[in-house]
Amino acid sequence: MRGIASWSGGKDSCFACYEAILNGYDISYLVNFISKEYRRVSFHGTEAKLIQLQTEAIGIPLLQRETTWNGYEQEFKGAVKSLIPGGVEGIVFGDIYLQEHKDWTERVCGELGIEAIEPLWGKDPEKILLEFIDSSFEATIISAKSDLFAEEWIGRKVNKDFLRYLKENNIDICGENGEYHTFVTDGPLFKKKIKISKSKTIMREGYWFLDTLEYSLENLTELATLRRLRLLCLTSFDSYNTGYTALPVCQNQQKAGFANPENIRRRCRESNY
Repeated sequence: MRGIASWSGGKDSCFACYEAILNGYDISYLVNFISKEYRRVSFHGTEAKLIQLQTEAIGIPLLQRETTWNGYEQEFKGAVKSLIPGGVEGIVFGDIYLQEHKDWTERVCGELGIEAIEPLWGKDPEKILLEFIDSSFEATIISAKSDLFAEEWIGRKVNKDFLRYLKENNIDICGENGEYHTFVTDGPLFKKKIKISKSKTIMREGYWFLDTLEYSLENLTELATLRRLRLLCLTSFDSYNTGYTALPVCQNQQKAGFANPENIRRRCRESNY
């Protein structure tokens, strides 16, 4: 099925897109909405240009639209409707357990005549975050409630130390209620990684925000490229070193350069990986 992904730049939308691709969906666009007033992703605070750089690093086209609070639903429908003639049959969302969000996505998608795809729905939040980390994604904490997080957490990576802090302080593991937000800089979906080289922390309306001032794309090493090709295209490694078990390669993986598992197996052997 050809689909698109609702995209905030954060861990849940990214991991949902990744899961959808592994399940055989051909993701043709990432659809992102920014505040018309601030030109940033609402609640996350990520600037429009950084989202553009992120999708360039991934290699999937971006459809980015400005929205207003009151006009969001109509603007969302208009953006998605513009892609349907290209064969889009569904849209991926990163919802986990908030029923009102799922009800909204199903109603809006039903009115558009497409499917709401929810790869993370109903899964244990701790398991989702652990799988995200163990899949070699890297995400930076870019906003958080100041009554739950000290300033020192802003700009840090999402890792098992962060998970431990969340559990010890009874904070929603995936931040589903807006406790914190993230920005993904690297992972198996990425053809290049993002380096944030200069930033500052600011406080606004009870939230810490990471204001990203300087950032750039970095090329991956050959070994890093092979590792993420394996993660995206291949499901298991034979312990007797006979090779990998390949998943069917979807059209999007071919467009992104992730095709031909046999070549990947050969390159992995040549690199002793």
